[in-house]
Amino acid sequence: MFDRRTFLKLLAGLGFAGIGTSAYGAYQLPSSTPRITPYRLTPRGWTPGLKLKIAALSDLHCGGVHMPLSRISSIVETANALKPDLILLLGDYITRADRNVHDLQPEQWAPVLAKLSAPLGVFSIPGNHEYWDDPEFQRPRTGIPAASRALIAHGIPMLLNRALPLSKDGQRFWLAGVDDQIAFRLGRNWQLGLDDLDGTLAQVTDDAPVILMAHEPDMFVNVPERVSLTLSGHTHGGQIRLFGWSPYVPSQFGNRFAYGHVQEDGRDLIVSCGLGTSGPPFRVGAPPEIVWIELG
Repeated sequence: MFDRRTFLKLLAGLGFAGIGTSAYGAYQLPSSTPRITPYRLTPRGWTPGLKLKIAALSDLHCGGVHMPLSRISSIVETANALKPDLILLLGDYITRADRNVHDLQPEQWAPVLAKLSAPLGVFSIPGNHEYWDDPEFQRPRTGIPAASRALIAHGIPMLLNRALPLSKDGQRFWLAGVDDQIAFRLGRNWQLGLDDLDGTLAQVTDDAPVILMAHEPDMFVNVPERVSLTLSGHTHGGQIRLFGWSPYVPSQFGNRFAYGHVQEDGRDLIVSCGLGTSGPPFRVGAPPEIVWIELG
């Protein structure tokens, strides 16, 4: 998510904001207990009377300096205790290969995430780090990355440009997930995705509402009104967030889709701040969170 140049931009942003050492006083430990961030809404096209509770987890970056197995287990327990109808994992389960990690392999953390439980199921999509930090995948550019294979092997379905029908209390809705939008790093500013939004939504065969999972929120500009709610992560809320603004957001739209509930043209997007860190191992004004959504 961050490189050396980006890190320097972040420091410059902090300096420009004039917070200096006071930023340290406002520092929120990335290893702290995640807050539960609630959203309650009835989006466009939602079926009247359909009540749905969702817990969304994003950007764990397992094995990072603040994400040992013990913390992953604690996050799983917290999510289960909320008793959601549905648990959604929004990508970036691994951390960067070029930083100090604690040698956590997918075979170690995937069984822990497999303890997540919800009546309607636990579903996932990949993030860019599943692809970027899997050299065995980047070279041939075929197959499924190791992190994704581990989740699937431990019973967590991964929606790779796929939509499937679910129902709550006899009322039907669709859950859709797109593959990553920047899966291949072809150059410093050139990336190629595996996402297929049109093909995914073409699998929806009725007028029941659609919930879409897309790791990077940039896709939202192309999401049609047919989708009731889009859920994303990736940005970490900028990882440094001051008065609703971040000096750097990994998005071509800057702060537009950096964090929280975004409404545009009657469409709804919720962007999670995530749980782990990537690049600088700290968070300021962007504490780790589990997103709690009540629909209907």
